[in-house]
Amino acid sequence: MKLPLRNGVDIQPIRDDTRTGRRRDVLAAAAAAALFAVAAVVGTLIQRADHSLYVDWAPLYADWLPHVGPGTPLALAVAAAVVVHGHRLAARLPWRGLLAAVWAAAMAWIWSLALVDGWRRGVAERLTARHEYLRGIDRFQDIGAALRGFTGHILLTQPDHWPAHIAGHPPGAVLTFVGLDRLGLGGGGWAGAFCVTVGGSAAVAILVTLRALGQERAARTAAPFLVLAPGAVWVGASADGYFAAVAAWGLALLALAATRTVRAPGAVALGSGLLLGLTAYLSYGLTLLALPAAAVLLLARTARPLPFALTGVAVVAGAFTLAGFRWWEGYSLLVERYYQGVAADRPYAYWVWANLAVASVAAGPACVAGARRMLSAVPDTARRLRAGRPGGLGGLGGPGGPGARDASDGLVVLTFAALLALVVADLSGMSKAETERIWLPFLVWLLPTTALLPARDRRRWLLVQACLSLLVNHLLLTGW
Repeated sequence: MKLPLRNGVDIQPIRDDTRTGRRRDVLAAAAAAALFAVAAVVGTLIQRADHSLYVDWAPLYADWLPHVGPGTPLALAVAAAVVVHGHRLAARLPWRGLLAAVWAAAMAWIWSLALVDGWRRGVAERLTARHEYLRGIDRFQDIGAALRGFTGHILLTQPDHWPAHIAGHPPGAVLTFVGLDRLGLGGGGWAGAFCVTVGGSAAVAILVTLRALGQERAARTAAPFLVLAPGAVWVGASADGYFAAVAAWGLALLALAATRTVRAPGAVALGSGLLLGLTAYLSYGLTLLALPAAAVLLLARTARPLPFALTGVAVVAGAFTLAGFRWWEGYSLLVERYYQGVAADRPYAYWVWANLAVASVAAGPACVAGARRMLSAVPDTARRLRAGRPGGLGGLGGPGGPGARDASDGLVVLTFAALLALVVADLSGMSKAETERIWLPFLVWLLPTTALLPARDRRRWLLVQACLSLLVNHLLLTGW
């Protein structure tokens, strides 16, 4: 069924495959479920044999604890509202109204899931645990001295070593919470609220990026899936949800600058560089965002924003370096610290594939089915790119424009780049377990593949996404 025009954009279904294609979607999701089941069985056997996984409910970092909480009624209400009305509203709301609605709905979903565990256990105490950032902010009374001596406390063998999450990240992560504390917003409650509020905006940044690249139709179609993402279980309230949003906005600004859909593309590109530079100082692994960033420039077919963006990155890197923290030194010591802890025991041969099972849960079955369609479209998309006939690129994907040949090409390229970054992270061996939260900055960019699903199946897939999120949050007590 063809949906009506809104602001001149044809939002008819992108692709409605045959019965064979729909069957393959179900088989892909079933295969992911089977992979998770195998990972759970094998992980349980390994854990019972030698306790080398260091997770209590393999392969997820969680405990089996069926429960309900104050967030349960709200979570059910949000899920029902988005499943029933989400796609209709996403198709008809004006663009700015859609962005506001998605942010509000995403925050409602994240908050409700977090509050299933209660305020203290689900929000206020998340970032105050012994491995977390708030355990070390009192050591930043003199920020300059703390940065100059930061690498001297990474290794477990060094005196007063940092808690695991501070040691495992560049200082930009903990400085965020130091800044909140200096503003009078100290404590786990404010830190959790900050992560939820900022983390919920990642969905908006993805919509902005897609529209800038001529993919408004895909953005509107994927919007309800971005709201009811199973990864919301781990966004509230973890710093990785905040990291995902910073990274997403960095890519969004780059897309706006590259397609020159803003008045000052140079200034916007500089802002993109500042945010992308900051992501490298929030988490070492987020340097892999260079892959989706390159995809944005490829789709826009321009390198004009690059000097401005690189200047922004250099400003951030220069500021931290002058303050006394050297990124490469910190990363080198992190690798050593990583293998001083449980990573030395966690078997790579298990986690290299079990991580993918975990990712399928955080992304959800609909995303697995969408990713299958994306991967099947990669060869044709690559041929069109080589021939100079991309579809839906650089804001040209509207009806009758140069992107009319295949309006999903931009979506395929962008999401494939995110998947490639995730695969590199997996093969590196630096993400053994806990990838349900660590990979959030990559997983959120796979959610738009749901726009490739047949229109008549989308509500069912959205319901499956919501049910999975609710089951995980009510049957397990997740941790990080």
